[in-house]
Amino acid sequence: MAVTITKPSIPKGTRDFSAIEMARRNYIFDTIKGVFKRYGFSQIETPAMENLSTLLGKYGDEGDKLLFKILNSGDFLMSVGAPLNANSDKASLQICEKGLRYDLTVPFARYVVQHQAELTFPYKRFQIQPVWRADRPQKGRYREFYQCDVDIIGSDSLLNEVELIQIVDDVYDALGINVVLKINNRKILAGIAEAIGAAEHMVDITVAIDKLDKIGLDNVNAELQEKGLSTESVEKLQPILKMTGSMEEKIQIMRSILTSEVGQKGLDEVETIFKYVYAIGLKTVKVELDLTLARGLNYYTGAIFEVKALDVEIGSITGGGRYDDLTGIFGLKGMSGVGISFGADRIYDVMTQLNLFPESAMEQTRILFANFGGEDEMYSLKIARDLRAKGIKTEIYPDAAKMKKQMQYADKKQIPFVALCGETERVTGKVTVKNMQTGEQLSLTPDEVVPTISC
Repeated sequence: MAVTITKPSIPKGTRDFSAIEMARRNYIFDTIKGVFKRYGFSQIETPAMENLSTLLGKYGDEGDKLLFKILNSGDFLMSVGAPLNANSDKASLQICEKGLRYDLTVPFARYVVQHQAELTFPYKRFQIQPVWRADRPQKGRYREFYQCDVDIIGSDSLLNEVELIQIVDDVYDALGINVVLKINNRKILAGIAEAIGAAEHMVDITVAIDKLDKIGLDNVNAELQEKGLSTESVEKLQPILKMTGSMEEKIQIMRSILTSEVGQKGLDEVETIFKYVYAIGLKTVKVELDLTLARGLNYYTGAIFEVKALDVEIGSITGGGRYDDLTGIFGLKGMSGVGISFGADRIYDVMTQLNLFPESAMEQTRILFANFGGEDEMYSLKIARDLRAKGIKTEIYPDAAKMKKQMQYADKKQIPFVALCGETERVTGKVTVKNMQTGEQLSLTPDEVVPTISC
């Protein structure tokens, strides 16, 4: 019987990562994690899968369509009498009870409700894990990607928003990426919907204008009319979508346009955030008020954020906002929170395109011990052990192969130093260290190796 050989592949929208790529990704994760910890956040993790009842209805209709749903078991369709027919009425009611998480915020809200007796509020947590979305794969958009989330829950103080902006500033200053942080407020958007006579279309308006950068103004207007907004309402919206000027100028104009209490409160909140940001100062991040920023997720209720790289054409690389009652849907009312999420995969793409990774982030091994076999091999093993104990990334070639082969191995792995420990070195208690870039060789004591190769 002939064996069919299947060409290996991975699902579209996913990626393998080489050792070099993982070193770079870990550089991003470690940088972000270090900033989070400096602000007093603690790390948690939640399962890759959640009950669908936890996920559905939290992201809007468009978000729900992007959920990956998990079949209850491999032979579940057979058990419900629906082989090869997942669309049967019987199967459709029971086929999926779980789904892969769409983001980290909703699972976090579920976590807070389940573990509330164990937590100290305000509760500050960060989470670095993958999420999944059944989106159409394209440049900068993947079906599996990592988010680095930081949230404060149990406090409605605007100082929390200010702290998140400082975190954004610290992260992108450390990574060397020039960014602009755009701020808006969902209360302002609610006030706009009311001012143009379309309060009942608040969700439709936010979903549509959230696509402004992707589909353009004409298509946004067309979508709004398809959703039932009158021509008059759409026309009233245009000056707001096209508004330019400083934060102060925009707020002054909007105060005359927005007549509702909620809209004015949104303006007050934005003004307060900017006041604090201007007072403390930022290192690198540019901050601006963007009245077209909507962030289509349904759970946002206050300030919303979005960060874009200035030197690379790519979508948002960080985003988040205030959610006043996300835990309420799980039975814990009045628990306001705010958070922001760093998209590690897009940050990686930006840093790769701009060549921002330091060489130290890509180095896997600092020194390789050549293998001469026998007693020389044992001598090398002992010194290699001591170097590792001192934090030096150290390898020993596993076989007493020809020296040319061992040197080619070091070259291909871009190992900067090779240690040569033959009979002469073993007898004298020395190590010959070769610099693979310059070709220079030094005879050193084992204690001299670390300062020499660390320069």
